Amino acid sequence: MREYLLTLCITAAVTYLLTGPVRKFAIVAGAMPEIRARDVHREPTPRLGGIAMFFGLCAGLLVADHLTNLSEVFEKSNEPRALLSGAALIWLIGVLDDKFEIDALIKLGGQMIAAGVMVMQGLTILWLPIPSVGSVALTQWQGTLLTVALVVITINAVNFVDGLDGLAAGMVCIAAAAFFLYAYRIWYSYGIEAAAPATLFSAILMGMCLGFLPHNMHPARIFMGDSGSMLIGLVLAAGAISITGQIDPDALKLFAGSEKAAVHQTVPVYIPLLLPLSIIAVPAADLISAIVRRTWRGQSPFAADRGHLHHRLLEIGHSHSRAVWIMYFWSALIAFGSLAYSVNSASMWIVLGVVFLSAIGLVLLLLPRFTPRVPMWAQTIVPPRYRRRRPVAAESVEAAEVEQRTPVAVGVAGVNGATALRSRSHAPERRKAETSR
Repeated sequence: MREYLLTLCITAAVTYLLTGPVRKFAIVAGAMPEIRARDVHREPTPRLGGIAMFFGLCAGLLVADHLTNLSEVFEKSNEPRALLSGAALIWLIGVLDDKFEIDALIKLGGQMIAAGVMVMQGLTILWLPIPSVGSVALTQWQGTLLTVALVVITINAVNFVDGLDGLAAGMVCIAAAAFFLYAYRIWYSYGIEAAAPATLFSAILMGMCLGFLPHNMHPARIFMGDSGSMLIGLVLAAGAISITGQIDPDALKLFAGSEKAAVHQTVPVYIPLLLPLSIIAVPAADLISAIVRRTWRGQSPFAADRGHLHHRLLEIGHSHSRAVWIMYFWSALIAFGSLAYSVNSASMWIVLGVVFLSAIGLVLLLLPRFTPRVPMWAQTIVPPRYRRRRPVAAESVEAAEVEQRTPVAVGVAGVNGATALRSRSHAPERRKAETSR
């Protein structure tokens, strides 16, 4: 556990320290696209945060290779090298997309190629645990197709949910934490060495997200871009593939009585990881709803819109930060609820706890619908939105006075650390005038 924690800390430190220089590089390179209709930020913000995350991944793998116990993962398995190869390819495609906005079909093809590269180096699904049947061996083509499908689904699920500051990194970090606890339990409690690569991938993924989050929380100074969202999606998928389709449930029969009983014991987490639905349930639900919504309208499934879950939370009335924390809450509830159920599926307290927390989540979700009248003595301790408003005339006078005292000039630094620009309506006129000169 100490070596896993050391690897996590090194990955987080490298990612955190490199994000600042990467932000400056992104500004110089011009990786600051104009604000689109579906964006929720108000100022151009640099992308390419995935560069720092990729070097954090490389640092984590390098450190793990030189540790006493984790070095055995590299000696007995080729999965870390397969992960690095696929991650390098998907990261390169993401960097090009952050800079040049490449076509969605080209990105999809790159995702499939990255998954194929990992399959060629041994990171593939070999069998599936089926309830009341046991482990079902897959042919080479079946394993390849299933592996590629899982990688593509996970990458796009994470990419789709990357719409608010800190949302994708935080949700993937929560998923990676739950996944790490599950994989470590399989490796340590059952003594199955084949679970070690998945445990290592989860620890490194947590470090990548934790190192990037301080720069990405609202208001974000840098975005991870597709170079980051596709990268962490691929690492998450690699861990799921490693522990779902590489570990033979027959190895658990000594502890569960039989192979079928072992499969039944681990089904609560194995099958959701395979789809995957529990660890990235919220991003997967957002992905499915987006595809159905766009197809129903006669649009391409890759067409961008403002119908994602986080957009709807903002439309309901949640603030930016509260919408992110609500998504964190539901991700943690589903991921850790599945983890607890896999440990003891017969406990009624776990089910009751999940139901109770779900009720709390629904109350938080519908909170903007309720605006209770707060007594005067509690005005100073409640959030501003619940305080009694002053007369409109007084607010208008005070706002006018503040505006006169603090005029805003074009060219000052904004909240995101980028240079403030004029309104978008004047941007084309400015470019046209510069061209004519």
